[in-house]
Amino acid sequence: MKDKNFLITNGVAVDSGIELLGDINMYNQIMGEFQKSFNDRMANIKTYREMSDMANYAIEVHSLKSDSKYLGFTALAELAYNHEMASKAGDITSVNNHYNELITEANRIISVVNSYLGSGDTTNNTPPVVNINQSNSSDTVEVISPKEVNMATKAILVADDSLIIRDFVKEIFSDSYELLMASNGQEVINIVSSNQDKIAAMLLDLNMPIISGFQVLEYFKENNLFNKIPVSIISGASDKESIDKAFTYPVVDMLNKPFSKENVKLVVEKTIDYGNI
Repeated sequence: MKDKNFLITNGVAVDSGIELLGDINMYNQIMGEFQKSFNDRMANIKTYREMSDMANYAIEVHSLKSDSKYLGFTALAELAYNHEMASKAGDITSVNNHYNELITEANRIISVVNSYLGSGDTTNNTPPVVNINQSNSSDTVEVISPKEVNMATKAILVADDSLIIRDFVKEIFSDSYELLMASNGQEVINIVSSNQDKIAAMLLDLNMPIISGFQVLEYFKENNLFNKIPVSIISGASDKESIDKAFTYPVVDMLNKPFSKENVKLVVEKTIDYGNI
């Protein structure tokens, strides 16, 4: 179908998503990634709620909130945010009382997505993904190798809780760089500790679970890592105060919306070049 008016009629703020992602083709592609990950994501949310594991539940709904916001699923983003706040506060009663609202809206949205994109298989040409278990068994780091294997290939570390942003950067650079993906600050520290010499640049989201982007910046400062790994900030919707605070650290640049391919390439290449100075 891919009728923009169909999305608007169903309460999707599609124009804000297109503004962020640059154009309708990239918007559709990223929505396809949301579609493919939906069942696994909702299964994780269900499992963590049933286990009363509010720490991991908060991480999952935080990611759902971020991706929903990027795609213009405003109502789902708001519900996911409320669940994130409740779970962070350990308010299991509130999570349980409003769980059906979250699931109902999530199911409505995926129905809209399936109708818009078509519910069949969505294929892509991205390289295989390998999961590497870190010392903490709950942490999984996603590694995407370049299609043409080159032992000297440098890596780009993308640190963002949003699957959408990680996939966006992966789509652009997976042919020429190894990509290391982190969904929270703890994963960043784990990756950096074992891959420091191969990382040519890092894109860092400020608002991540477990350990925030600011805590990662402080870790870099305390361990003198900025000269070894140049860092640029991903800013989807960060407030001015947060951005100003980020630039008190020696970051190279900031990736602003819209996240067009040209904009991402410009910032990443500038960040890599900074490390070669």
